[in-house]
Amino acid sequence: MKPRVLSHRSMAISLTVGLLLAACGSSAEEATPTFTVEQIQTEAVATFAAGLTATALAMPTNTPTETATPTPTATSTRAATSTAPATLVGTVPPASCDGLTFVSDVTVPDNTTMTPGQNFTKTWRVGNSGTCPWEAGFKLNFTGGEAMGGSSIALASVVEPGNEVDLSVDLTAPTTAGTYRGNWLMTNASGTFFGDEVYVQIVVSAAAATSTPSASSTPTLTPTATPTETATP
Repeated sequence: MKPRVLSHRSMAISLTVGLLLAACGSSAEEATPTFTVEQIQTEAVATFAAGLTATALAMPTNTPTETATPTPTATSTRAATSTAPATLVGTVPPASCDGLTFVSDVTVPDNTTMTPGQNFTKTWRVGNSGTCPWEAGFKLNFTGGEAMGGSSIALASVVEPGNEVDLSVDLTAPTTAGTYRGNWLMTNASGTFFGDEVYVQIVVSAAAATSTPSASSTPTLTPTATPTETATP
């Protein structure tokens, strides 16, 4: 427990009273000391100052706690580079197993000359370069250019991967002279286009109208009558 410390004022009063009692209660044999008011005040002040010192010494002192100064750590200015793979947003669809590769033109090579309105059949040879067979619902469809009267054709039979097949379309040449091209592409059963695009390209010649000259009539010469000589008697 901390020692009880008297207040400064109480200590001064007690000291003054004690001095007065000591001065008045001395025995007759002892010499009575004489104190002036100034001496008593001086003694009281000194005693009061001594009490303050003792009080200060009796009070516990707080020892300052040393505060550890944090040691600065080196900070790299280079941005951290993540080695983790990038996260793909959404779901990546699997690669299609359908494939078509153009092999050759069986009929009507490019820039074949046609007469206006001429009917012809274009045939392409193609191969199944995918991993799935071409089954029911697979069609060759017109996709752009000049249709030339052609329409989509469905496969007549299943084409297994690695096999080839001839695809034919019946067409009609335009009636106007010029170069025409039509593009065609295969679709699977769900209507998705795939593979190489095949095309037909022809040149329609101008119609050169030629007139056949008619046979000219040969004038018929009419024989004239030969005058008969009359004999004179």
